[in-house]
Formats: sequence, C-alpha cells, structure tokens
Amino acid sequence: MKKLLDKLKEGQVLLSDGAWGTMLFEKGLTAGECPELWNITNRDKVFEIAQSYIKAGADIIETNSFGSSGIKLELFDLADRAEEINIKAAEISRDAAGNDHYVFGSIGPSGKILMMGDVTEEQLYKTFSRQSAALEKGGADAIIIETITALDEAMIAIRAAKENTGLPVVCTFTFDKTVNNDFRTMMGVSPTEMTENLINSGVDIIGTNCGNGFDGMLEIVKEIRQTNATIPLMVQANAGLPQLINGQSVFPESPDEMAAKLPLLIDLGVNTIGGCCGTTPKHIAKFAEVINNMP
Repeated sequence: MKKLLDKLKEGQVLLSDGAWGTMLFEKGLTAGECPELWNITNRDKVFEIAQSYIKAGADIIETNSFGSSGIKLELFDLADRAEEINIKAAEISRDAAGNDHYVFGSIGPSGKILMMGDVTEEQLYKTFSRQSAALEKGGADAIIIETITALDEAMIAIRAAKENTGLPVVCTFTFDKTVNNDFRTMMGVSPTEMTENLINSGVDIIGTNCGNGFDGMLEIVKEIRQTNATIPLMVQANAGLPQLINGQSVFPESPDEMAAKLPLLIDLGVNTIGGCCGTTPKHIAKFAEVINNMP
C-alpha cells in the first residue's frame, strides 16, 4: 500500500471514519463505563464498528483508544493496563482495515492542565510515549492526536509520538465560535496560532475535529489556509451543532446535508475528511459517493 503522505502529496482526498462514541453507545456502552476497555471485554462489537466504516467506504479507520492514555485510564483504575488496551485497539482496527486501508492510532487529551500544575511535562511525555508506542506495536499506520485545546500539551504529545514511533503524526484541535465571531479553543488558541505552532513542531498533518458542523469548519479552514496553503489538512466535523431534544443531545445534520458541503472543503484544500460526534457509517457512505464522483 502506498504511503499515506505520498498519496496526499499526489492530490488524493482520503476519507476517514465517523464517530466512535456514538456507535459504542448504540452497541450498548453505558455512562460511566470505560469505552477503551471494550477492546478486551467486547472485542467483537468494537470490530463491528471499525468494519462498518470500512464497508461504508472509509480509507482510514481510527482506533478505540481516544481515552486510553495512562493518565485517563487512572480514572478507571486501569493505568497498569494501558499498553495492553492500546495494542488491542490497534489490532482490532488493523484486522478490520486489512492491508489496503490506513489505521490511525487515536490519542485524546489528558484532561489535565499544565499551567494549573495538574500534571508535569515529564508525566505527559511519558504517558503519550507509551500510548504511541503501543499503538504502533498493534499495527497503526499513523498517530492522530485529536480534540486538543492547549498548545503546550499538543507539542509534548507530538514530540512523544515522533520520538517513540516511526509513524506520521496528525494533530487536530477543537475550536468554538466566540462572542467576537471568531474561533478559539477552550484555552484561547486560534486556528492561526495552532497552524503556526504545529508546523514548527514537525507534525505531518494538521486539522480540526469536533465542536462544529461543516459550516463552522469552513470558516476555520479558511483561516488555516490563509496561514499555510500547503500542509496536509484534516477535518472531522460533527453532524451539526447538538440540540437538546427530550433531554438528549441530538446531532441534526443528515448524511445528505453534510455530504453536500464536502466539495467546498475540498476546494479549500482539505486532504482528509471524516466525521465526529453524531456521524455514522451512513454519513461516511454519502461522503464516499461525493469524493468518488469528483474530478
């Protein structure tokens, strides 16, 4: 299989998967459970999710490892099983992907704030290093550090992945629209600041995920591309902004509604597109139709 970065340099647009949390809850995950422990206790169900996205047409499947850093697993008294859980996560997605699709090893934020003294740089580096190495050992083709809001944590995670694996590294931030009508992360980082800093980190692909539907993502991508026109760019949007209906959060955008906006993102230079909260294999199947029918 051709290397990931070579495909992007050739101008190909790759399709990633959709939401994992949404699908895990559909499979029976309950509030308070550790989703990543399912890699061991409910392997078949995790495999079914990964396989459903491959069958829908995704080129890339992530791993069920978003919250399986040692720091996050401490919440479930599972820190000592971090390596096992991450290896299993990558093995499951690798089995679903076969040899002709890419596996992105997912690493989410630690949930700690460096500037508040919740955690040290050494602790972050160590936990991200172990997670990255375990995901590579399980068969990941790249590491994706996602849903990030703080630059200091992003830099440590990227360095840990770069220094402890031989894999390409992706990093995506989550932005919210402010009262000033611009976009910032929870920690105050703008798309411009993210782009400038991540490029200097040596990361291979940058981007944005979660927090917005494609309408918001279009604004964020425009700002990123004003800062840098060439770095590979990944977008994974929610199925619109959540609405509270009968006490539950519902993501309103249908597969057709989201798919109609894909050409706008591709025209702005987005190389890799997928879904986040609320998106399903049906969304990814529609995305695949659009991408496959584009010139």
